[in-house]
Amino acid sequence: MSHDKFHRIILPLKDKLFRLAWSIVRDSAEAEDIVQDVFLKLWSKNNEWENIENLEAYCFRATKNLALDRVESLSIRRTENIAPELENGIFTDHVTPFFKLVETERNTLIYRCINQLSESQKAVFQLREIEGMSYKEIAQVLDISEDLVKVNLFRARNKLKELLSGKQE
Repeated sequence: MSHDKFHRIILPLKDKLFRLAWSIVRDSAEAEDIVQDVFLKLWSKNNEWENIENLEAYCFRATKNLALDRVESLSIRRTENIAPELENGIFTDHVTPFFKLVETERNTLIYRCINQLSESQKAVFQLREIEGMSYKEIAQVLDISEDLVKVNLFRARNKLKELLSGKQE
C-alpha cells in the first residue's frame, strides 16, 4: 500500500473510528490509543491490502474488535459521564448557560439509555444512526447478516423509545 492510499482511504476514517472506539470503551484516551493501534496494524500489513474487499469495513471491524478486547482485558469501567468532546454537540455562538445545561442533561439521558442496549444493538445503532453506514456495510463490519442488522436496529430503536418515554416494561 502506498502512502497515498493510506492518506486517501484510511486517515479520513479517523474520527468515525474514534467515535466507534469511544462508544465501546467510554474513555477518550483509550479510544485514541485504539485508533492509533489500528492504524499501526493496518500500516504493518500494507502488503495484504490488495486482498481486502472493503477496506473501510475492515477498519471498522478491526477497531470494534480491538476496543472489545481492551474492555475485556483491562476491565475498563464504563461511566455514565458524557465525554467532554460530546457535551457540546450544538452551535455555541449564542448559547445561554441554561441551554447548555438542558443540552448536557439531554445528552446524558440519551447516552444512559444507549448504554442499556445489548452490545450488538449498541454497535448496530452506533454504526447506523451516528456513522450513517448502510445495512450492508454494517453487516460487513460486524460480520453478521443484513437481516440481523435490521433486527438489532429495530430492537435498539424500540428499546430507546421505551426508555426515553419512561414506559419500561
